[in-house]
Amino acid sequence: MSKKVAFLVAAEGVEQIELTEPWKAVTDAGHEAVLVSPKSGSVQLFNHLDHGDTQQVDLTVSDARVGDFDALVLPGGVANPDALRQDQQAVALVKEFVASGKPVAAICHAPWMLVEADVVSGRRITSWPSLKTDIRNAGGDWVDETVVQDGNLTTSRKPDDLPQFISALLESLQHGSAATPTAAAG
Repeated sequence: MSKKVAFLVAAEGVEQIELTEPWKAVTDAGHEAVLVSPKSGSVQLFNHLDHGDTQQVDLTVSDARVGDFDALVLPGGVANPDALRQDQQAVALVKEFVASGKPVAAICHAPWMLVEADVVSGRRITSWPSLKTDIRNAGGDWVDETVVQDGNLTTSRKPDDLPQFISALLESLQHGSAATPTAAAG
């Protein structure tokens, strides 16, 4: 059964491979990928600190509804989640997704959005190592592992972990998450 997956990104600063590789895997598996961003138009992707491709936004955050999607993917890049976490509608969307019990997958610096949405307390999380203190200060249990699944949250550390991250994402799309909406509210 085909699923609809939201990929939430800022207008710029998205690590290109952390968007494009999961996107390709989701669409190759027969699911629909939808690019969601605070503003319409296109987003600027990056290859670390260098400009990469651009990608057209499909839906603005203000028009996105959790009920219209089966899962949420949060790509990383340092600037991407740093900008997104300043957008209250984007933060609220992440918080609602986690509370819904639907799968939420975040890689690299993207768990900053989970911290900002106040959904990491009591949860086991991994990320790029520089987020360790932020996650722990928010009540999360930060671990240095390739992929961590805790209820409906799937987190991963870096682009090198993309094969395992994608595998976990596709598995959660196929079988749903282990969390109930109550457990996910954290």
